Amino acid sequence: MGRGLKKAAACFYPLKVNLLSKIIFTSLPNMSVLKRDFYERDTKIVARALLGKRLVRKIGRVTMAGMILETEAYCGREDSACHAHRGRTARNAVMFGAAGHAYVYFTYGMHYMLNLVTEDEGNPSAVLIRAIAPIDGIEEMKARRKIHGAKLADGPAKLCQALAIDKSLNGWDVTRGEKLWVEDYKRIRAKAILATPRIGINYATKEHRDALWRYLILPGKIKG
Repeated sequence: MGRGLKKAAACFYPLKVNLLSKIIFTSLPNMSVLKRDFYERDTKIVARALLGKRLVRKIGRVTMAGMILETEAYCGREDSACHAHRGRTARNAVMFGAAGHAYVYFTYGMHYMLNLVTEDEGNPSAVLIRAIAPIDGIEEMKARRKIHGAKLADGPAKLCQALAIDKSLNGWDVTRGEKLWVEDYKRIRAKAILATPRIGINYATKEHRDALWRYLILPGKIKG
């Protein structure tokens, strides 16, 4: 991996919201909740396709949302980095169910992580949402994070804290368009997407540590 690529791969999006319009993308005419068939595809395809989509969290009358900037694919039992690699447990049971459900787990005794289940039922796969660029409800996110600026939602635990995502949403059907869902928003062009190895999976085999299954909008394609 070249020096420039390593630098890009390490980026966690010090984005300001007003830079979103400068990312290379195609605007979609109408935002709509993603249906189940979107998630029933190959996990790596879904992980790429989620870039540029709008992740929405609604609590009462408060709506918070951000554009998805970074994802990771976890591809079933054969993927040694996947939670389902060693079989079904109480913790990962949601992954074995229907696509289009949230798999939320608690890690390091302090953080929640949001994943979206993919592929056919019984094939435990999911996409980890790693970063978003806040769009709506930014003041509410700041209040939850007690921080503002580029660090508001530039990591998987940070975005869960900002959007108040916790285990109460584990198993939630994100195709319902209530509480937590994903909408069409921007279609990111292929040349604006960078694929790199996933982060924090030292326990996995070398094959899976090296697999380019982390996807992010290429920082070099953000102008300004």
